[in-house]
Amino acid sequence: MELDRFGWPSGPTLNVQSLPTRFPDSPEPCLDTALAGLQEYQRRLFANRRNGVLLVVQGLDASGKDSLIRTLAGAMDPAAFRVHGFSRPLGEEVDHDFLWRVWRHLPARGEVVAFNRSHYESVLAERLWPVTEHSSDDWPLKYEAINAFEQHLHREGTRIIKIWLNPSREEQRRRLLKRLDKPRKRWKFDPADVESWMARESYLTLVNETLTATHTLHAPWHLIPNDDKHRARAAVAQLLLSTLQELAPEYPREDLQCIEHYRRELMKTHD
Repeated sequence: MELDRFGWPSGPTLNVQSLPTRFPDSPEPCLDTALAGLQEYQRRLFANRRNGVLLVVQGLDASGKDSLIRTLAGAMDPAAFRVHGFSRPLGEEVDHDFLWRVWRHLPARGEVVAFNRSHYESVLAERLWPVTEHSSDDWPLKYEAINAFEQHLHREGTRIIKIWLNPSREEQRRRLLKRLDKPRKRWKFDPADVESWMARESYLTLVNETLTATHTLHAPWHLIPNDDKHRARAAVAQLLLSTLQELAPEYPREDLQCIEHYRRELMKTHD
């Protein structure tokens, strides 16, 4: 299957069920090299403070969202990196527009923010498992709202990287079983995980529709094969690194006269 640089097949419709869940036999990107680059270029983004980066990570249960973000976080300066996870809306979130709970967690200029799930839950999980009887079922209108929201963020200087982690049915089943079999992983298990696995085909039908409707020039979806977590992490780390290198290739220009002035002042104090 021929795929473009975002992992999309040619043709008018998307079917994630038919997409590769393993990377082709090609040179593997080096995760350690990408993480080292992230450490440096995130610092440059923070120093320049002109742009923010929003990393949206979506995927099925047990697709490796947590471990991916944890790997990236290990290379980041916590002064300018935040993570926020979105589960089912609760409390006042239910009483507001579906984008309301997202706004306050967006990156400031100079920041990288990772969303573990996101505003896309409203057009994915909440369609199969509604939060309230008042939930809107005008899905095309919600797609329009999402596209307008993301276009606004892009215009204001926030670069959006959207990731869909795509494991095979068998690999997802194996990982869910691992949660049951390993005591240190059981805390993550929720019966809803199995319920969603049983509804996998219905859920992926919604994924196909949603990703197709919201795959835009300013906020494209990157479809990441995910049976091999290590290679998936390396691929996402490289995507994030390339974005940071584009946004902040250098540190801000130095005021050499100012630096020299204060160097002389400090030297006088030392004398």
